[in-house]
Amino acid sequence: MNSEAAELKSALFSLRESFFYIGFFSFFVNLLLLTPSFYMLEVYDRVVSSRSEVTLVMLTLIAVFMIIVYGVLEWVRSRMMIRISTKLDLMLSERVFNASFKQALANNGLGISAQPMSDLAGLRQFLTGSALFAFFDIPWIIVYIGLMYYFHHWFGWLTVIGALIAVMFAVFNEWAIGKNLYEANKENSVALGAFSASLRNAEVISSMGMLPSLLGRWKLRGYRVLSLQAHASEKGGAISNASRTWRIMLQSFILGLGAFLAINNEITPGLMTAASILVGRALAPIDNMIGNWRGFVAARGQYSRLSALLQQIPVDPEHMPLPIPQGDLSVEQIIITPPGAQAPVIRGISFRAPPGASVGILGASAAGKSTLARALLGVWPTQSGKVRLDGADMCLLDRATVGPYLGYLPQDIELFEGTIAENIARFGDVDATKVVEAAKLVGVHEMILRLSQGYDTVIGAYKGVLSGGQRQRIALARAIYGDPKLVVLDEPNSNLDDVGERALGEVLERLKQKGTTLFIITHRAGVLAYVDSLLVLSEGQIAISGARDQVLTQLKAQQASAPQSVLIPKSATPVPPPSGSSEKGPA
Repeated sequence: MNSEAAELKSALFSLRESFFYIGFFSFFVNLLLLTPSFYMLEVYDRVVSSRSEVTLVMLTLIAVFMIIVYGVLEWVRSRMMIRISTKLDLMLSERVFNASFKQALANNGLGISAQPMSDLAGLRQFLTGSALFAFFDIPWIIVYIGLMYYFHHWFGWLTVIGALIAVMFAVFNEWAIGKNLYEANKENSVALGAFSASLRNAEVISSMGMLPSLLGRWKLRGYRVLSLQAHASEKGGAISNASRTWRIMLQSFILGLGAFLAINNEITPGLMTAASILVGRALAPIDNMIGNWRGFVAARGQYSRLSALLQQIPVDPEHMPLPIPQGDLSVEQIIITPPGAQAPVIRGISFRAPPGASVGILGASAAGKSTLARALLGVWPTQSGKVRLDGADMCLLDRATVGPYLGYLPQDIELFEGTIAENIARFGDVDATKVVEAAKLVGVHEMILRLSQGYDTVIGAYKGVLSGGQRQRIALARAIYGDPKLVVLDEPNSNLDDVGERALGEVLERLKQKGTTLFIITHRAGVLAYVDSLLVLSEGQIAISGARDQVLTQLKAQQASAPQSVLIPKSATPVPPPSGSSEKGPA
């Protein structure tokens, strides 16, 4: 029970005491369900024969009381299942959220959705429904069969035959619709993922007239889902109807058999009626299972996917807290293969950037610049080699602890649902002074104040009131919020105008003055004035490295002899570093 593979099972096992109480209440619920049968037995055998109204009244009052108790116990049982489902969600929601996030990170967001959280919600809803009670009620079939034998052995044998046929219906139902439902759920998940991607790219789709084509692809998937679900529903409905029909028929058989036995004075008329009611109750749990089989199949799939996820993404071990990092970054022969790729993109890179170093990273498209940026921050693990921050393996550092001392501006800007202040403050405790300081430094303070709600303006993850350049500068403010010791900027000026470029220069100068270790990936020469050293990547390896002016001179010389061999930023004229800057760089 302590292995990672059984984590979900362990969570359910920890609730065993609650399930025991469910079973305890189920005992009395099923016991009280015998009330209608024995009421009919006593009415026919005592009241009718004695014609005693007092007896009838007393029997009726007892029966009403017991049925009311049954209703209360059934309500309590349902409430307990709701409590169990809520407790399970509280136990697993944070774990599933973290595992989903790590899975998305490991797969670079490819093919990942909110399916695990949806599976957890579906499992919780299944636990709150009535279908699960069938498992607690099924053992009582043996008790009901025993009572039928007690009434008369022919009743017992006929009930056994009826129960076996009902079980055959249940097994056939699983065989008939299980595969269809599994395929339908899988296809529906793919369709929903494609639909979500289409919504995120609505502008591109609309501008280039792609909607009819994408709609056609979505409809094809939708038709397949509908077809699979329709086949499963048709088969399931037919089997469920056949099972109910068989139960009604069996009750009629029992009634007819009872009449035959009563005629021959082997049983009383009361036993005949009671047996007919009791046999229907005996087969009810099987009918319940067949009628709710789609829920069982869905819950089984949800359980299986969640178990696989928790097994694949184990819990992070706790690490001893380390001192505040100083920004000493070393890269030791790292090899990195991005998620989904077959071959390494970064191959055997090594260098060291001491605290306060400022390094520009250049290279042609697909040279591995963004991959290296992710590796420097521990976003993507290394296949071989290590990235170390102050001597500690970056991938083993507690992200919640070290994260406030890291700054990252990705090439694809991502802001999140919330206020501008919350986005800048990284959704932690909003320190108004630090938020305004970061916004002023990147030159967006005045712009934010002109918005309807200022820093309290709510922005969306993909769209909203901000332009591309404004979103990039707010993301830059987020990267430098607080006191980061290591900052990695991937194309920080790709969406900036001249005003934004100047503000970016001030940011870089301030970071250098504070001794922040700085890495800048760029195709534009403007920011090269603020770096002391350059790394030029080619096919995942360092082609040239050294002082900025020296590297730029080499690049120009190489371009003159082989124009297609290297990539030089436009107007890449060596610019003297700003006054007061240090000449720290990668060793």
